Amino acid sequence: MNVLEVRSLKKIYSTRLGGNQVQALRQVAFSVEAGEYVAVMGESGSGKTTLLNILAGLDQPTSGQVLLEGQDLGQIREKDLATFRRDHLGFVFQDFNLLDTFTIEDNIYLPLVLAGKSYEVMHSRLQPLAQQLAISPILSKYPYEVSGGQKQRAAVARALITGPRLILADEPTGALDSHATDELLALFSQINQQGQTILMVTHSVKAASRAGRVLFIKDGVIFHQLYRGLSDDEQFYQKITDSLTLLTTGEGRR
Repeated sequence: MNVLEVRSLKKIYSTRLGGNQVQALRQVAFSVEAGEYVAVMGESGSGKTTLLNILAGLDQPTSGQVLLEGQDLGQIREKDLATFRRDHLGFVFQDFNLLDTFTIEDNIYLPLVLAGKSYEVMHSRLQPLAQQLAISPILSKYPYEVSGGQKQRAAVARALITGPRLILADEPTGALDSHATDELLALFSQINQQGQTILMVTHSVKAASRAGRVLFIKDGVIFHQLYRGLSDDEQFYQKITDSLTLLTTGEGRR
């Protein structure tokens, strides 16, 4: 069953005064099945961010469709989009997006507070998550009192607490050191093995090598894709590196 379907997605931006047009996406099409872990890679300016923004319902395509569990995001009224995102999507960002005036616990609760959930419901959802993510000791602390790795774990908890159908991760290891990166990638693998569907945009070959499939985007099109198959992390890392070489040298699409 497909959680996400992207159909013939096109995005054209007009420059100031409409003098020139820039085509950020060109007929992008792919699907993500329930329980998949997909990474999207490409150089700066390739269209990754535009694609992620459209998948998140933060931007509208010029043409094409994005369907989340069969629901066309383009058909959702603007006033209902925020609620739809909160109920169906979880977000993990490079810069954590935690509020420094809130404790870690309150940051994690925020989407449930906005959804009008009771404290009892929020507390019951947080306790197993906090234990799984090893953040129970820092729940009463503020973001500026904890490490980058702990902040990102809190951000993952905030993304998971609503029970999203899909997690969208934007360069989630970009602000982490190597140790925290390893911990976060192990965590992503763990929650994916528990059935969580993940789509991650990343520049990191190391991060992408933990996914089950990698989509390579270039000049607004899906240039190539790789499936992990029976490859281990090291073998998949090498395959991704080889594909990125193809991407950057401009050889023909495979």
